[in-house]
Amino acid sequence: MSARVDPQMKRSAVFPQGLDPVQLQELLSLVDRRQPIGARIERATRPLLGRPSLVHPLVGSAETPEVFTVSLDGFDCVTYIETVFALALARTREGFLAALRRIRYQDGRVGWARRHHYMTAWIRANARAGFLGRVSFPAASVVRARTLAVVPGLPARRVLLRCWPKRAFWRVRDAVRTGDVICFASTRSNLDVFHAGIAVWSGGELRLRHAARSQGRVVEQALADFLKANTMAGVIVARPVEPRQRAAARIHGRSGGRKRRRQVESRS
Repeated sequence: MSARVDPQMKRSAVFPQGLDPVQLQELLSLVDRRQPIGARIERATRPLLGRPSLVHPLVGSAETPEVFTVSLDGFDCVTYIETVFALALARTREGFLAALRRIRYQDGRVGWARRHHYMTAWIRANARAGFLGRVSFPAASVVRARTLAVVPGLPARRVLLRCWPKRAFWRVRDAVRTGDVICFASTRSNLDVFHAGIAVWSGGELRLRHAARSQGRVVEQALADFLKANTMAGVIVARPVEPRQRAAARIHGRSGGRKRRRQVESRS
């Protein structure tokens, strides 16, 4: 049975409008914090399967103020990944919101210009934040040049992205781990990634959990089927890692590193 929550709590500024704190707490309780990060991510994906796939679920644009939008009831491919990551990283409801802000926005500060609009920027920012690590596969990767220019209001930006062509990736698929973020590089010259999801090994098969617009919901399917059905420039893999001490402190509201430094200084 769920614990009773004061109705005023739902309207608190701590929780974005429409976010049910009881539902959030139930989802957090399903994740075993003793498990490694990949297993926690896999566990967090399960209860979200079947929920609606949405188009443009976030609120904000170059002309419209950004609203910190949080939903447990529907996702696009990126907000699905962000929500799962935050569930896997956080211990509390407040920690979940702090993690989601850190994952979605530069330095965790809500603003349209600070949102990671392109997936390559999302990966770089979360690697700097200490949430993602490097992935190396024993296969030849390729570098694609793109001039990102599909988000109105953002200046065009030239990037280089490293990916594995489908055949090369499939030969080294055993190096993928459960919980890895799988991104699919676009063939368009002005876009880096057209879709993304989370890798899960199940029954010896590599599968993809993702918010599928074509099916209207969050699904799990064989990754081989997705690769076969879609044209792409290659596959990008990003690996979640246990957050470094400073990143974890920002999520959980701790300042242990600073406190320990003060203790050391006081003894010297």
